[in-house]
Amino acid sequence: MDINKIKVVAMDLDGTLTQHKQALDKAHKDVLNALGKKYKLLMAGAGQVMRIFNQMEHYPIDIIGNYGLQFGVYNKETKNMDILRDEQIATADKEDIEKRVTYLREKYGYTEFAGDNVEYHPSGCLTFPLLGTKAKSEDKLSFDPDRVKRRKIYDDVVNTFSDYVVFVGGSSSFDMAPKPYNKYYALDLYCKENNLSHDNVVYIGDDYGLGGNDESVYKSDFPYLTIDDYRDFPEIVKVLLD
Repeated sequence: MDINKIKVVAMDLDGTLTQHKQALDKAHKDVLNALGKKYKLLMAGAGQVMRIFNQMEHYPIDIIGNYGLQFGVYNKETKNMDILRDEQIATADKEDIEKRVTYLREKYGYTEFAGDNVEYHPSGCLTFPLLGTKAKSEDKLSFDPDRVKRRKIYDDVVNTFSDYVVFVGGSSSFDMAPKPYNKYYALDLYCKENNLSHDNVVYIGDDYGLGGNDESVYKSDFPYLTIDDYRDFPEIVKVLLD
């Protein structure tokens, strides 16, 4: 990474900048403010733009949502987000999706579940919840905290859903985005739209292992700072502030 070429600091939210689904604490907000004086700040998330914006308590930052299906720019006058892109890709054949998920459930023994077999999102993204859409929170949290169970079958899920980008999501599910949408695609598109090269953007993320939603960026030519505990964020970014 050539610090002198960096113009944009892009980052993940949950696990990188905050605890999962929690607000920004003061220390992290202070660090963002310092980074913002030197670089353009960009949030690259898996969730929707407004969910991320609300979790950050309306912190002034541009946000990529849903792996690039959404893009929002912070409006200083309204102190809100202007959504410039909000693509929604219709799920072509839900019956086929259900059959593929059922095949995987039967093959690996996840035939007992609470709620629905699949969760369909307006964006066109899917969630394959191994415990079902209405599983108890405590059951989901204790199911696969180290992701070992899901990573064992990850390749098969990828092959079964070859028309989607598959992520090991949450605590007990697989998330899927229509191809080619992932965080690499989103950042590459951002660069093209803003006349930037990849070495102008450094990315910070915690989910860079097999099936992680940051993996596509980690394995690419974008400069990358790894983080394993969000509390380390101020220390990790010191290299960008020195």
